[in-house]
Amino acid sequence: MSIIKLQDLHFKPYVNQAEIAKAVKHLATQVKADLPKNEVPIFVGILNGCFLFAADFIREFNGDCEVSFVKLASYSGTSSTENVKELVGINEDLTGRTVVILEDIIDTGNTLQEIYNIFRNKNVKELKVVTLFFKPTVFKKELPINYIGKSIEDKFIVGYGLDYNGLGRNYSEIYQLTTQPKMKNIVLFGPPGAGKGTQAEFLKEMYQLVHISTGDVFRFNIKNKTELGLLAKKYMDEGNLVPDQVTINMLKAEVEKNTDANGFIFDGFPRTESQAEALDTFLAEKGEQINAMIALEVPEDLLVERLLERGKTSGRADDTDEAKIRNRFNEYNTKTAVLKDYFNAQEKYYGVNGVGSIEDITQRLATVFDKL
Repeated sequence: MSIIKLQDLHFKPYVNQAEIAKAVKHLATQVKADLPKNEVPIFVGILNGCFLFAADFIREFNGDCEVSFVKLASYSGTSSTENVKELVGINEDLTGRTVVILEDIIDTGNTLQEIYNIFRNKNVKELKVVTLFFKPTVFKKELPINYIGKSIEDKFIVGYGLDYNGLGRNYSEIYQLTTQPKMKNIVLFGPPGAGKGTQAEFLKEMYQLVHISTGDVFRFNIKNKTELGLLAKKYMDEGNLVPDQVTINMLKAEVEKNTDANGFIFDGFPRTESQAEALDTFLAEKGEQINAMIALEVPEDLLVERLLERGKTSGRADDTDEAKIRNRFNEYNTKTAVLKDYFNAQEKYYGVNGVGSIEDITQRLATVFDKL
C-alpha cells in the first residue's frame, strides 16, 4: 500500500485487505449466531458506500437471507452535513421481519437516525445495525449500534466503497487523509558499470538528499556487529540469501536516523517486487512515498567494454571475466524488468540515457528530478 492522491488531497494506508476481511467475517459470524434458528433476515445496505462491504458480508453470512438497498446522501466533500437528502425507498413488505442494516461507516449518526425514522412505521419484528467502521468521538445520537467491525478516530477515510467527491470507492484497502508528502525519494537503478554510484554522489549534493546504498548499509552493520548485521552475516556464512525482512529492517533503521532529511536516494534497493511493496508501505505510514524509479540505460556491449577495462586496475575478479559480467547483466535485467513494471503501474518509472560524459548524464538525471 502506498500514498494515493485524489484530486487535491493525499491519503495514506490505514486498514489493509486482510484486516477488512477479518472484520467482515467476524461481523457476519456474530449476526448469524444471534439470529433464531431458521430465521431469514433481510439485509438492507445503505448506498453508495456500503456496496463492497455488503457484498462481502453477505458472502460470509452462512444462511438464507434476502437483500435490499436504500440510498441516503449525507456527504459533501470531507464533512458530514446536518441535512440528509431524500430516500430512494425500499419496496419489500417488512411486517414481522428481522431487518439488519448494513452501513460502511457511522460517524455523527445523522444518516442512522434517518434510517430509524424510516423503519419505525414498517412494523418490523426487530431492527439491527451492523457497521464496518464507527467513529465514537463524534457520534451524536442515542441509538443502538448492535455490531461494530472497527472503531476508528475521527479522520476522513476513503476506499472499500468510501469516497472523496466521488473518487476512491474502488480501492480494496482503506486510506486515511494525510498531509502532502514533503520528501523527494528516488530509487536509482543502473546496470553494473553504468556509473550509478558516481551519479548518486552528485545528485545527493545537488538536492541535499541522503544516499542509502544497500551495500554500504550491509557492510556497516556487519562491521559494527549490530543485531541485524550479525543476523545477515549468519545467512551469508551459511551460503543463503539474506531474507527480505532483514534487508528491509536495515533500510528502515537508516531512514529513521535521518528524520529531517529532504529525501532519500535508494541505491541497490529494492531488488524485488516484495521489497518495493515493503518500502512503499513503510514510507506511506510516515506520510511519504517513492517519487520515482530512475534507471540509467546503457547498451550491454558498451558496459562489458567498460567493466573489462575497469578490471585491469580495479582488482575485482568479476570485472575480468566476460561470462561473469554478462551473467550479472542477466540478473540485473531480470530484477529490473519486474520493478520497471511495478513502478510503471504507478507512473513512476523513468529511463535515462546513461551514455555520454558524467556531466551530460547528471544533467539528464537532474531534468527528471526537477519534474518530480
